Amino acid sequence: MTNSPARSVADVSETSNRALLSIRHVLKRFGPRPVLRGITLDVASGEFLTILGESGSGKTTLLRLIAGFERLDGGEILMDGARLDPIPAHQRQVNTVFQSYAIFPHLSVFENVAYGLRAKNAPKSEIPDRVTQALAMVKMSDFAQSAPSRLSGGQQQRVALARALVNRPRVLLLDEPLSALDANLRRQMQTELKSLQREVGITFIFVTHDQEEAMALSDRVALLRAGHLEQIAGPREIYGEPATAYAAEFIGQTNLLRADVRDGIASAGAIVWRTFGPPGKVTYSLRPECIRLVPTVDGLTSAPDVSTARFRATIRNQAFGGAMDMLELHCGNGARIRARITNPGPLHGDHEFEFHANDAVRVRETGED
Repeated sequence: MTNSPARSVADVSETSNRALLSIRHVLKRFGPRPVLRGITLDVASGEFLTILGESGSGKTTLLRLIAGFERLDGGEILMDGARLDPIPAHQRQVNTVFQSYAIFPHLSVFENVAYGLRAKNAPKSEIPDRVTQALAMVKMSDFAQSAPSRLSGGQQQRVALARALVNRPRVLLLDEPLSALDANLRRQMQTELKSLQREVGITFIFVTHDQEEAMALSDRVALLRAGHLEQIAGPREIYGEPATAYAAEFIGQTNLLRADVRDGIASAGAIVWRTFGPPGKVTYSLRPECIRLVPTVDGLTSAPDVSTARFRATIRNQAFGGAMDMLELHCGNGARIRARITNPGPLHGDHEFEFHANDAVRVRETGED
């Protein structure tokens, strides 16, 4: 197989108006309980989309609807503009890799990968070449005749991927396939999975509850909350410009500042900064790493510029984190915020801190339009 060049996020965005998969107003209930409440999104050809959410958010249910393992209660799913949801699961150009790899212990690696082709009555003459190609994709050619019991967890995961890829799906669905691996192997497999997806060019839809994994792998992240699509965006955008307070808190760590805005000034207790937008009660997300310790020279600090918010706080806790320490700051009136500071050394007592006003991102609270 010839390796194709890695595609950038810009390449993916160019295909976004040629959606391979379209999910339109999808509803799903289990008994009286609604699980998906009108999900609408498009997935581009060749995109790596991660469906992220906490337990019970509906992410696995959405994956199973795309695969055909569950029936819709409303809406539709289309592939290349044609209805996909009425088609039986075994006839869809979609394959799934589950959390449990379900590798047959009595079959060799080669026969495990060939099983799906034989089940679909693929021409016998094609099977050896297609299996060999699929094993080469996942770098498992040397293990073709091995028994599954002799494979590591990472190798078993690659066999599961090869078994899905051998059927040449247009969309590969992955339901938390790395969750059973230990932390070091999981990070290694994240890198390999991303490289594999770029190489084969197949659309991947990946389900996880791990936000760090979603950020590392994805072209875009679709964040679900209680059956609703909270936000869908690229990893940098969803982290740097969260749309809602929930998204800001779920994706990484943040400080939510509830402020009064008047005449272009936001006030959250002792923290005051210039801002834009309409006045009133407003919530802002401020990431801990955006807060800096104000440097001093001979015990004096320079004057802040108009775009900088400066405040004084007492350090109540300092947690060592390698290159960056996490500080818990008390700002008076019971207000507490967290700051992540680069190599500060041991700190005690009161200090001045600052952040750029643009780093405080206005977000919606639950229920706001």
